[in-house]
Amino acid sequence: MGWIKRNLFFVIGGVVALALLGVGGYYIYQGWARNAEAADKLNEIYGSLRSLQSQKPSPGNEKIDNTRIAKEQQHQLQDWVNGANAFIQPVPPIPDGDLTSKNFATALGTTIYQLQQAARTASVTLPPQYAFSFDAEANKLSISPASLDPLAVQLGEVKVIAETVFSARVNALDGIQRVHVSDEDSSGPAGDYIDDHPVVSDLAVITPYVVTFRCFTPELARVIAAFATSSNTFLIKTINLQPAGIAPAGPAGGVVSPWPMPGQMALAPSFPGKGGLPTVLKEQLLRVSMEVEFVKRLPKT
Repeated sequence: MGWIKRNLFFVIGGVVALALLGVGGYYIYQGWARNAEAADKLNEIYGSLRSLQSQKPSPGNEKIDNTRIAKEQQHQLQDWVNGANAFIQPVPPIPDGDLTSKNFATALGTTIYQLQQAARTASVTLPPQYAFSFDAEANKLSISPASLDPLAVQLGEVKVIAETVFSARVNALDGIQRVHVSDEDSSGPAGDYIDDHPVVSDLAVITPYVVTFRCFTPELARVIAAFATSSNTFLIKTINLQPAGIAPAGPAGGVVSPWPMPGQMALAPSFPGKGGLPTVLKEQLLRVSMEVEFVKRLPKT
């Protein structure tokens, strides 16, 4: 005890130094643990970067920034989609607005009459009392509320298709077929419908129709051009041809041959008559069954 008393300041200093060393060691240990954790995270990041760098395509390097390029291309694609939307506008439904069985029936009767008059003006022959695939609805006094919207949409689209075909002044319209969209369709003639359904993507709805008409090759060319230059977006998916003299199985036609060159189907050899020059080629009337898809963008939600 005498030594401690004589060296009290030295003892106190030693105790304080030991305490400071302990505290310093504790902080050093904490710092080492944090550094080890940071090193582990850094190694993980480096590993992810090496993995990304080895992928095809990779994010790039100091010369090529593929991430930035991808973002720029994404913006360009979105700009293209926004620009394309102007060309895939839906046809206004008939009637447009609030729908009831009464106003739809009125609009349907008016539209059928207008199309019949348009066919007469264009000298296009129609089947007797043709209702343009709405025979079932034309004979009903009441239509279920759930069916009104899809029927009004189809009526607007069918009107555009019929007017497009009339504009080419074909010889005859044999029929337009559409997909079933209502319970009322089940009571209609089978020839008014196709066994298909609309296709819905992230951007648009594609609705198929089949239009069957009779014409010569110049009119067929005008029909194709009319669909191609329409203000609405139509895609001609298939065209089936056969001589108009062959009895069809229905509005869409029976068994038809694959796509031929128009001249092969429309032109046939003929023999000379007495006292005249021989007719080498003679055009035949064609029966055309054309599958047309109508493209419209999805409504904004």
